[in-house]
Amino acid sequence: MTEGTDGPEPLRLDSAQGRWVLTAAVLGSGVVLLDGTVVNVALPALGRDLDADFAGLQWTVNGYLLSLAALILLGGSLGDRFGRRRVFVIGTVWFGVASLLCGLAPDVRTLVAARVLQGVGGALLTPGSLALLQALFAPADRGRAIGAWSGLGSVAAALGPLLGGLVLELSWRWVFLLNVPLCAAVVAVAVRHVPESSDAEAARRVDVAGAVLGALGLAGVTYALIALGEDARPAVVAVTGGAGVALLGAFVLVERRLPEPLLPPSIFASRQFTAVNVVTFAVYAALSAFLLLVVVHLQVVPGWSPLAAGVALVPITLLMATLSSRSGALAARRGPRLQMTVGPLAMGAAVLLLSRIGTGASYALDVLPGVVLFGLGLATTVAPLTTTVLAAAPDRHAGLASGVNNAVARTAGLLAVAVVPVAAGISGTDYQDPQRFAPGFRTAAYLVAGLLVLGGLLSAVTVRDDVVATAAEG
Repeated sequence: MTEGTDGPEPLRLDSAQGRWVLTAAVLGSGVVLLDGTVVNVALPALGRDLDADFAGLQWTVNGYLLSLAALILLGGSLGDRFGRRRVFVIGTVWFGVASLLCGLAPDVRTLVAARVLQGVGGALLTPGSLALLQALFAPADRGRAIGAWSGLGSVAAALGPLLGGLVLELSWRWVFLLNVPLCAAVVAVAVRHVPESSDAEAARRVDVAGAVLGALGLAGVTYALIALGEDARPAVVAVTGGAGVALLGAFVLVERRLPEPLLPPSIFASRQFTAVNVVTFAVYAALSAFLLLVVVHLQVVPGWSPLAAGVALVPITLLMATLSSRSGALAARRGPRLQMTVGPLAMGAAVLLLSRIGTGASYALDVLPGVVLFGLGLATTVAPLTTTVLAAAPDRHAGLASGVNNAVARTAGLLAVAVVPVAAGISGTDYQDPQRFAPGFRTAAYLVAGLLVLGGLLSAVTVRDDVVATAAEG
């Protein structure tokens, strides 16, 4: 049993119960990751059916990311306090119900509201899936378990475009309705096979003020950024953006003064933990913007069907499934710095290759090389990054550390989805016009590649090779 944690004896990955716990964690995070990418493929069809402009499509993505990013810290802390399995199961049920509401939405405003609710479920579910592995597995097996979790979870994310293309043959609504039976399966496995664990030293009070300030602050900043791209009145942008920044500042002040804050400043006492989260921000901002725009671009500019656009990214799935667990094990043996440096740089080069996609693009010549290189870079990066950020925090803060890292990743995605299209000049109904969308996508690809190069360089300078090994020895 890990110090400061209430729960059973540590599990081994090769035990039956260990495999069941890993299955529950992978399925749970996989549903959330799948939803995050499958929706991107559906955006053009969804926009036409609901008569939405590009801002409406952005909010379909960002409504979900907003509540997920703002509340994911709360989800991690609640799991540490009230039981990681309990909160994980509640979040899964919530996510399934909200997905049903999304699938039944009659207009884009209702859909965005349901997506916000869906993000709340994701905020309860996501940190719990990773915290279960950190809290329940023996230190020697955590690297492999987290590597498998990263790889298989990323497979779910990469499968999103393919499944999206398939279900769009029926209706975009099935993109959301598909989550309902998946969530039911996750609950069944978790209730039957996952032991409960918690942090005996977790805070006894819930930091409601911090959660509210963080959510409203992110909402104000996001609204202002999206409105900026839609030629909104300057006063509206200034007021909402200024209010958002002020609320985020108030969040920082409140967290520093409360005895039991949602985000304890002490979690950042580890420079390594802070550094890896900065890398996370750069890499996941790029990843979110790229996955949003590339599947739309393939449908708008070369004119591919949703299914063809989804199938185009299948090599990423195959590479993640094949290499991620090995990548996590390699990082545990040799240290993560090289992989976290080379991986983002390879992804950046891949994005530059894919920026050349135009009308009449050939899959074999114009798409496949970039997709394969991107998949290799992603498989090289994700497991070492996740393993390192958890290894840099105490075991008893497994839920909080997972929540912080997920919050950083989702906030990065939230801001990137709001900022990158604006910076690239994509707005209005551009997603329906190849001549207007193509130059915007090319500019966005350059911005994404720059973020990935930044992530690789930061890893080279800040990440230490001894962090994972030291945690495993403990």
